[in-house]
Amino acid sequence: QVQLVESGGGLVQAGGSLRLSCTASGRTFSNYAMGWFRQAPGKEREFVAAISENGGFTWYADSVKGRFTIFRVNAKNTVYLQMNSLKPEDTDNYLCAARQGGSIWASISYAYWGQGTQVTVSS
Repeated sequence: QVQLVESGGGLVQAGGSLRLSCTASGRTFSNYAMGWFRQAPGKEREFVAAISENGGFTWYADSVKGRFTIFRVNAKNTVYLQMNSLKPEDTDNYLCAARQGGSIWASISYAYWGQGTQVTVSS
């Protein structure tokens, strides 16, 4: 089992920045690729970004490319999502997840999930 706890969400004006954190406990953090997804009530989870086990590879949704950066510090069992130039359409609950196997883009590939942290961007 891997337990994941997100933090760092909040209310920010359009054009502002936030940094989300996700801290893991349980199994060895560096064994897992990690992803960030976002989800609004009643909607499917949307892939945002992912990072490989050692941080050498990253993937981004087109909608956030150039604005968001995912990185990890394995010594701290933590993955981060730096979000810049935020837009109202970025408003969502952001969840981090640990990938078990399969496509890096698909939520079904991730076995462990946090509860999420709410990000609200005002116009």
